[in-house]
Amino acid sequence: MRQGIGAKTRDILTQFLVEAVTLSVAGGFIGIMLGIGASALISRIAGWATTVGPGAVLLAVFFSALVGISFGYYPARKAAYLDPIEALRYE
Repeated sequence: MRQGIGAKTRDILTQFLVEAVTLSVAGGFIGIMLGIGASALISRIAGWATTVGPGAVLLAVFFSALVGISFGYYPARKAAYLDPIEALRYE
């Protein structure tokens, strides 16, 4: 664990993970809205009865959060353990 000036490793890891999950869940909600819209459009054009249940919506939100955590953890961990001087050197 790094000591000294700046954010702690845990704080950096948390910040990156929160950002990844937030972006994934926001994308999940956009996908849900597009899916509901497509379902309504199909109902209207084809005359089929379509429904979007609350279970499917909750599953979509859960899955998008899981994707955010899964694909956000490695970059978050890498950034958390990066030496600040090395990180600034390439900026």
